[in-house]
Amino acid sequence: MTTTTAVRTVTVRYFAAAKAAAGRDTESVEVPDGTTVAALGDTLAERHGPEFARVLARCSYLVDEVAVRDPQRVLPEAAVVDVLPPFAGG
Repeated sequence: MTTTTAVRTVTVRYFAAAKAAAGRDTESVEVPDGTTVAALGDTLAERHGPEFARVLARCSYLVDEVAVRDPQRVLPEAAVVDVLPPFAGG
């Protein structure tokens, strides 16, 4: 018996240093159903390499425009995930 895992597509948008490190401003990523924000981060780090992983370690996330406080939050279907590095301000 073959088991199939449901897959969902999320849109990832990168800003500032994350955009520079990823080499793009947006991408679609297919992930298994039940993927968390933390697991998405791991997938993105593997996809884009060690420099991107260093930037990602300092980033915060929004899922569908809501700040993520718990990295174990499961991503909903068709989520839009914003990757936000720390910003300088004043």
